[in-house]
Parts: sequence; C-alpha cells; structure tokens
Amino acid sequence: MRLTREKIVRLSHQITEVLVSSEEVDFQDDRDTIRQQVVSILTELLKAEEQVELDVKEKIASQKKEIPEGTEEWEVLHRKYYMDELRRLGIASTAPDDRRRS
Repeated sequence: MRLTREKIVRLSHQITEVLVSSEEVDFQDDRDTIRQQVVSILTELLKAEEQVELDVKEKIASQKKEIPEGTEEWEVLHRKYYMDELRRLGIASTAPDDRRRS
C-alpha cells in the first residue's frame, strides 16, 4: 500500500496520541522521539511490503505455465506467495489466513 509521507506522519501522531492516553504505556523518551520511531517503523514496513509485492509477481511470472494477472489462479498464487513472504519476514503470523472464511 502506498502512503504519502504526510499520511505516515499523520498516522504517527495518531498512534502516539493513543499510546500517550493509555494508562498501560509509560514513555521512556519524549513524544516526538517516539513519534519519529513510529514513522521509521511504518516506512520500513511499507518498503518491505512493496518489495514483497515485486518478489511475488516475479515468482508468479517465473512459473512454467503462463498465468495471466487477474485470473483466479493468479490471485490464489499471489495470496499464497504473499503470505509466505510476510511470514518469512516475520510481518505476518504463522497461522493460516482466516480472512477467506469471513
């Protein structure tokens, strides 16, 4: 998902405000340091997600059989490879994808 720098900064402010308002969170650093770290984490995760998307598309394209993008087979492979890559990076849980059951 592409987010502009402004949207990432806005999200970082919102996340920081939620943390500040929580009684369960005790800040060791000032708010701005925490917010900047949130920006950094979000930016790194979004970059990793973009690379995963490229890797998945490349993996599908490298299949012996041509699988046109947008077909059901392509979507199934994309979902599987995408989740595999996220798990490999530690971004997604190792539990099966439950979204399809909803």
